Amino acid sequence: MAAESSFDIVSKLDRQEVDNAVNQAGRELSQRFDFKGTGTTISWAGEQAVEIKSTSEERAKAALDVFKDKLVKRGVSLKVLDAPDTPKASGKEYRLPIALKEGISTETAKKISKMIRDEFPKGVKAQIQGDELRVSSKKKDDLQAVIAMLKKSDLDVALQFVNFR
Repeated sequence: MAAESSFDIVSKLDRQEVDNAVNQAGRELSQRFDFKGTGTTISWAGEQAVEIKSTSEERAKAALDVFKDKLVKRGVSLKVLDAPDTPKASGKEYRLPIALKEGISTETAKKISKMIRDEFPKGVKAQIQGDELRVSSKKKDDLQAVIAMLKKSDLDVALQFVNFR
């Protein structure tokens, strides 16, 4: 009889990569001609947030695009960003607070668990453990099929698959 194989589904943020993206975006904003004289900056605003400041709404949105580009180049999913559609005006300055999402919410974990139960009714079990999910089965092929299905699904969180054993 084969032992149970398992893996964990998590949504973790690689803070070092995000920090590198913030630094690269800041450097590009300070050097690009179209941002000269707009006072556009990007910086950390606490542990789980980044803030873009600019003197115009268009430049703030353009700075967000630069930041997204840097995140993609560093391999960070854009699903971790929780950015508003329009910057907040504060006097002569526009601020764009961007929250960084980490962890799987209970509702999303239940949704993923239901997807796994519907697709693989026998042999595959999913258990919610805090802000992560453990999926186990006797067959490793089933676990790989679960990973492939979840990669194709359109969920609003960035998922990583860890501890495959």
